[in-house]
Amino acid sequence: MAPVTLDIRPPASAGTAPRVSVIMPLAPRDVAPDRLIAMLPGDFEVILARGGTRASSMNRAARAARGAHLWFIHADTALDAAAIGALCARLDSGRPALWYFDLRFDGGFALRITELGVLFRSRVLGLPFGDQAFCLPAEAFRLTGGFDEAAPYGEDHLLVWAMGRIGYPVLPIGRSVTTSARKYKEHGWLRTTSTHLALTVRQALPEWLARRRGHARRADARPEDQPRHR
Repeated sequence: MAPVTLDIRPPASAGTAPRVSVIMPLAPRDVAPDRLIAMLPGDFEVILARGGTRASSMNRAARAARGAHLWFIHADTALDAAAIGALCARLDSGRPALWYFDLRFDGGFALRITELGVLFRSRVLGLPFGDQAFCLPAEAFRLTGGFDEAAPYGEDHLLVWAMGRIGYPVLPIGRSVTTSARKYKEHGWLRTTSTHLALTVRQALPEWLARRRGHARRADARPEDQPRHR
């Protein structure tokens, strides 16, 4: 596997520390999304990462990033100025969190059903995925240890659980980004949806059980069992 290489583009505002480091993992044949990069505020840094796995390339870029926040955007993600403005407003609120966008697909009717499923998974279950353009404090990302490079899939999913373990909320930005429906077109909607659902449940179940055990241990520590201060 090719080593990870980085193309680091500093903020347009020379001499200033970047407010946000935008990290984009690219496959060997992917071209840089110049239109999106041109839309970014002048105090944003851009890091394009190629080679390795998606997890290792994003971790490598995150280690090189200088921004106070890390914004992970996949190469096939499209967004508009309103989405960027909404993200900046959330960051301006000063509330530390893993922020995510709602998701749209560039496909037909069946993908509208998938979008509703993504909305339920994200807003109700609190499990957004990486194609929803995560943005989180760089310090929090480092506390989690970053993306799990040993995971066979779902490194983004595991990051969401890790953020919860260190006490950070997972919150919607309230705007949408659009991603490619290529997998659904190539493999069929039903097959792709079933595969994603099965893999998600398989990965989420151990995390959910561990969280339940943690809640049970805290509930068992009744007040009378706690040391009394005199």
